[in-house]
Amino acid sequence: MAEKQAHLNGAYYGPSIPPATRNYHRHGRGSGCGCGCCLLKFLFNIIITAVVIIGLAVLIFWLIFRPNRVKFHVTDVSLTEFNLTTNNTLQYNLAVSMTVRNPNRRIGIYYDRIEARAYYEDQRFATQTLTPFYQGHKNTSFLNPVFTGQQFVMLGTDEISQFNGESTSGIYSIDVKLYLRIRFKVGRIKTGRFKPKISCDLKVPLNSANGGLAGTPDTTRCDWDF
Repeated sequence: MAEKQAHLNGAYYGPSIPPATRNYHRHGRGSGCGCGCCLLKFLFNIIITAVVIIGLAVLIFWLIFRPNRVKFHVTDVSLTEFNLTTNNTLQYNLAVSMTVRNPNRRIGIYYDRIEARAYYEDQRFATQTLTPFYQGHKNTSFLNPVFTGQQFVMLGTDEISQFNGESTSGIYSIDVKLYLRIRFKVGRIKTGRFKPKISCDLKVPLNSANGGLAGTPDTTRCDWDF
């Protein structure tokens, strides 16, 4: 029996043996990206597209309507009382006349809130809320805030010295500011609300009952600040 097995030369005549399974490892490509990377690229493309669309819309709007900045001027002022007591109480009587010019041909403006404030040496001493209104195309409107009363103000040594010097000259540095809440109207479309601030730096002589501004021929232009 052993001789027969040797004669077979180690050949196997049993059931066939399936070949060994080979495991193939597929290496990732160096230029590929994961889900997170693809998502970031997708979001980046969306942002770039949105910026381009908004930029084009703004450009088209400007080319069609050519918006111009509304102009604020102080035309007259009356200061009949401006006295600082020993306990830093400011007594005042100030009336201001202003013009508001909308030079745009296709843009109207809703002034939903107009708050006029008066300042001396960065200290607010009076506030008045003016009547809201709508301003049409290429229109000039008028504002007339009046500040009367007395108010405690926190003035230091330097500010009191400045006040005394201006009392001697009879000309006071007073700032009048408008805090606005406005909307623009283009055709039937109304924009959201904006809150600009208008600053008017004035040199006001005391007892200028006839209306006048020191150092300026006619009017004082006010500045915008968003």
